[in-house]
Amino acid sequence: MAVYEHVPHPHIKHRELTGPVKVADQHPTGSSYARFNTKVALGTTGFVGSMSCAWLFAVIALISLPAAISSGNVITIIAWIAQTFLQLVLLSVIMVGQNVQASASDARSLATFKDAEALIHEFIQLQGHLFAQDELIRELAAKLNVELSPLHTNPPPPAAEVEFE
Repeated sequence: MAVYEHVPHPHIKHRELTGPVKVADQHPTGSSYARFNTKVALGTTGFVGSMSCAWLFAVIALISLPAAISSGNVITIIAWIAQTFLQLVLLSVIMVGQNVQASASDARSLATFKDAEALIHEFIQLQGHLFAQDELIRELAAKLNVELSPLHTNPPPPAAEVEFE
């Protein structure tokens, strides 16, 4: 008679099958139109979110700087700074920063996933150790002619049925 029966959480099997979430998992896989749009968007984002593009935008913005200065109008110069330089150049610089932050976030996510996998492994090892102790206690109790009663009068409730997408 088992004193305890382990019922693994359904998410453990799900984790084994799916692994950590990756950016590529979020891309559409349906129609060729959706896949094409995703490739174009990723390519554009990759280019615009690069420092090479930021430098290119800075050069383009600086080409119009002499015209803004020669106008002699302070509002034109301020408009050039706000509308041309800041919006055009900082767009790419901000995207580069976001890409760096996203990479760091992905690395943290993967590290957390690996930590959880290690903990699950350790818990399974701990369960094996406890099962071995239970067996030894049963053997000792049998030798001493002592009857063991289950720790619980009712069996543990079944694990909640959880549906994962």
